[in-house]
Amino acid sequence: MTDKQFILTFYKQEVDMKNMEKLYDAFGELIYVVAMSDGEIQKEELDAIEKRLADHPWKENIKWSFDYEARKKNPIEDIYKKVISYCEMHGPEPEYAFLINTLEEVANASNGIDENERRVINSFSADLIAKFKEDIQRINS
Repeated sequence: MTDKQFILTFYKQEVDMKNMEKLYDAFGELIYVVAMSDGEIQKEELDAIEKRLADHPWKENIKWSFDYEARKKNPIEDIYKKVISYCEMHGPEPEYAFLINTLEEVANASNGIDENERRVINSFSADLIAKFKEDIQRINS
């Protein structure tokens, strides 16, 4: 391997790691949006987050971004727009299944999933699917 190939390989790995770090930050933000969508974060939801993230290799990033949003108290609509924008840019990702399962568990942790929590979860899935379908159509045209 030449020096140039080594540098390019190293740079690509660094970019990939930064992209994954941003993705998992977005996961924490969206978990916050779901937890707050009924107006407050319940202890049961926090327990569900801890349990769900316990063995995840990126748990610190996810939890950090959740805690950051909880401290900042930015409007959840703005956070949602930021998350969906990043996920659309990031593209298809197998980890979205983990995220959606986590969102469902967190929402269900306190008195079941309410209408606002369900709307966020369904919107996230629908918005991503619509964007990815558009991308596929554009590529195939």
